[in-house]
Amino acid sequence: QVQLVESGGGLVQAGGSLRLSCAASGLAFSSKTMGWIRQAPGKDREFVAGIVWKNQHSFYADSVKGRFTISRDDAKNTVYLEMNTLKPEDTAVYYCAASRGILATVDLNSYGYWGRGTQVTVSS
Repeated sequence: QVQLVESGGGLVQAGGSLRLSCAASGLAFSSKTMGWIRQAPGKDREFVAGIVWKNQHSFYADSVKGRFTISRDDAKNTVYLEMNTLKPEDTAVYYCAASRGILATVDLNSYGYWGRGTQVTVSS
């Protein structure tokens, strides 16, 4: 059974930082592209960041580029999202997701496994 469990969310002031973690089990973690997706209240889910398994290539939404960093530790089956210079518009539930394949993708339909999410709230 595949499980993705996010942690590290919380309340932070604008300009602050948070680090999200996602522990994976039940899948061939090291061969999957992993991603972070978020959903703000009343809005659709939005791709945030992804990291490919083999060469560690990472890719980001324009809205977070330069502020967020995704990384992975295949030995620990864990993916991280370091979030700096947070803005109130970053407030959302953040989901960890594993793709069905190995390619870099921002298509949410390509992510077949999802965690339950962790809330990030940025106050102004």
